[in-house]
Amino acid sequence: MKYTAKIQKAIEYAIKVHEVDEKQKRKGKDIPYITHPLTVGLILANAGAAEDLVVAGLLHDVIEDGEQVTKEMITEEFGQNVSDLVLSVTEQNKDLSWEERKAEALNHIETFSNDSLLLKSADIISNTSEIVSDYDKNGEEIFNRFGAPKEKVIENYTKAITAIMKKWPDSPLVEDLSSVVEKLNNINQSHSNNDLLYFKDKESHDKNAQDFVDALNKGVMEGDEKDQ
Repeated sequence: MKYTAKIQKAIEYAIKVHEVDEKQKRKGKDIPYITHPLTVGLILANAGAAEDLVVAGLLHDVIEDGEQVTKEMITEEFGQNVSDLVLSVTEQNKDLSWEERKAEALNHIETFSNDSLLLKSADIISNTSEIVSDYDKNGEEIFNRFGAPKEKVIENYTKAITAIMKKWPDSPLVEDLSSVVEKLNNINQSHSNNDLLYFKDKESHDKNAQDFVDALNKGVMEGDEKDQ
């Protein structure tokens, strides 16, 4: 895939919505929000995604975060396939609580096509990589910016990644998803044994985080066998 006119148009559209119109910043930081959708688009392009999927990655938050943007507007500008992909990863009811919104989004993964799974994966990889980087610089305080405690944030991402890997074990981004799960698990272990979600005793706590990733991958495969 080359740098197409449609991709350029999507970049300009995303910049207008997130930066020019809304002046949005990354949560709790003085960094332009537009860096996130640009990163998602880059991840998808590097994963070999088709043009429409890269475009959807660049635009994946414009309906959710853009006050004036609708699905119909995206359809008119970029086509039905792009708008369907964007809508598939858009939270539908911002009035719900954080936990209700995340539970709804998690359940929705079961209905995803492979393209939607790849789009959701790139979004998660971008967000969690930023969390890990910020945690390395600033520690526990970074979780103050979220609408839920650290344990809930990490649990939500882990459940979403597990659902994606179970739905599509051969995804081009499965290694990246496994890597971010391991890094998130390391963060969860770093503060206190009492904070652990997946390890119940000191012996387990001292095991290498790779054991968790191996167990997760095994669970995905066993789940697929049961579903057949």
